[in-house]
Amino acid sequence: MSRIRIVERTGSTNADLLADGQAVEGEWLVALAQSAGKGRQGRKWVGVPGNFFGSTLVEIQPGDPPAASLSLAAGLALIEAVDAAAPGLSLMLKWPNDLLLDGDKLAGVLLERGGERIVAGFGVNLASAPILPDRRATSLKAAVTPQAFAPLLAASFARLLGLWRSSDPGAIARAWQMRAHPIGAVLTIHTSADDRISGRFDGVEPDGALRLRTGDGIEIVRAGDVSL
Repeated sequence: MSRIRIVERTGSTNADLLADGQAVEGEWLVALAQSAGKGRQGRKWVGVPGNFFGSTLVEIQPGDPPAASLSLAAGLALIEAVDAAAPGLSLMLKWPNDLLLDGDKLAGVLLERGGERIVAGFGVNLASAPILPDRRATSLKAAVTPQAFAPLLAASFARLLGLWRSSDPGAIARAWQMRAHPIGAVLTIHTSADDRISGRFDGVEPDGALRLRTGDGIEIVRAGDVSL
């Protein structure tokens, strides 16, 4: 059973949980305010009051699938929890770690590893959307509070973590693809500040890498930002 600890304020739930040597798998740390949250590639996660900021711990076990593929299970858990909190929305996963609502960013996932422990951090715009310099954002307009959303996400993550460990890795990849941009969608991958590659989405590998079909064949992309 998941144990959820809610605090009024912290710098980063990911950093706190990863630094806590007593934390065990299944624990959640949720902050009602967060001042030093992070996104991918060193971006700051803007902490708007009323939104969700929470992290959980996974302890890597012998025989687990490739750790990188845990991002697929985390994305599926996130979209499942939002489905439960606000049914009927037009949601889509965007590789590698975003959840979109009607094409705008609603939520994100950041996985960080320390030894054989991985922290999965989730930021969800429940109440309002921050103004971002490089993309449009949206929110659930306070359809659910952070305190109410936390157990929904914890339950979804526990279920998907079990499936991640017990299922064929390809099954998790296929389930992720069913909630993501369609096969054949035109994507541009920003692999660094100066480098980008464009092509058509060809699915994801069992380890979570993106398959991009270009004029030269299939490119396997393991890191980058996607523009649709």
